Amino acid sequence: MAGAVRQPIDQKAFERYLDQNVPEIKTPVDLKQFGFGQSNPTYQVTSADGQRYVMRKKPPGKLLSKTAHQVDREFRIIHSLQDTDVPVPRAIALCEDDSVIGTAFYIMSFLDGRFITEPHFPGVSAEHRMEMWHDAVRTLAKFHKVDYSKVGMDNFGKHFGFYDRQIKTFTTISKAQAAAEDQDTKEPVGDIPHFHDMVGFFTDKSQQPKDRSTLIHGDYKIDNLVFHKTEPRVIGILDWEMATIGHPLSDFVNLVGPWTWSATGAKLEIESRTTRANPHFEAGATPGLPSLDQVMQWYKEESGYDVQKDLTWGTAFGGFRGAVIMQGIAARYAQRQASSASAMEYGSQMKPYGMWAWKRVEVLKNSSSKSKL
Repeated sequence: MAGAVRQPIDQKAFERYLDQNVPEIKTPVDLKQFGFGQSNPTYQVTSADGQRYVMRKKPPGKLLSKTAHQVDREFRIIHSLQDTDVPVPRAIALCEDDSVIGTAFYIMSFLDGRFITEPHFPGVSAEHRMEMWHDAVRTLAKFHKVDYSKVGMDNFGKHFGFYDRQIKTFTTISKAQAAAEDQDTKEPVGDIPHFHDMVGFFTDKSQQPKDRSTLIHGDYKIDNLVFHKTEPRVIGILDWEMATIGHPLSDFVNLVGPWTWSATGAKLEIESRTTRANPHFEAGATPGLPSLDQVMQWYKEESGYDVQKDLTWGTAFGGFRGAVIMQGIAARYAQRQASSASAMEYGSQMKPYGMWAWKRVEVLKNSSSKSKL
């Protein structure tokens, strides 16, 4: 999955840093850039003795958000989980000196396993498909059960009011992202449909789920996991940029997105084509895929939190959040800071995500109105 370097760095300066600070990585090194990673450029580092490592850095140039791309936070959360039963790469080194290669970066171990981009796990047996999903849920629950105070992460985020903080942050970020102009056309990215209406709904305390507080990943999904090469188990969680202390519902909603989209028959307009929700997640379509009810039961058994009662609200907020993320990718593409080769396509999903989220909010508002009658 690693190919040509799209965003070059000063390799000689990088190698000098390695010689002085990370002697286990023998120089000279070979660099390749991974195709995944929408936000922070991610590189495969192969040392002179053939060992592989991974380096993640901030994007180049002036950044739209001070709260995004904090690779130091990624390193810190991975480092804090080293001695827990949560599978993560080995945290090796963090460099916060921009003068080395232009931005802060960190180095972690390379996990030699399977990167699954399709959540229906094509090409595996029905038995392994079921167990891989079970372990993905089990791994999430184990992570949510980590006592952040005991792993030195008590100050990693505020302990209460997660969704209120999210709304405030997203409002600020979205305003900046909407104003970002395309480098060539000078056209702004623009607003998410019904953005302010949705902000008004999600800030309503009578609608929000009960506040909870755990460590959260922020983007927990199948393609951010590494699976063992032959066994149906997770050997590592990647892409920790959005990790914080927050509500575990947000991670669970992100994980079960394939069922959410399929259940609503959602469609995303991407450029000139229509991409339907994953048909593999329609009931009975794929042998070995668990049902959403089964996934909720697994999570409840492992974590003790029954997410079912909060899932509808959480799903609507997840769509809203997704629209902001897609807007961010669009903004980075507009300013030619995007890391992924598919950034333009992802960014084009901003408006469809926003419309989908708004429709979920309308359903919630209508059901709430009826319950008060």
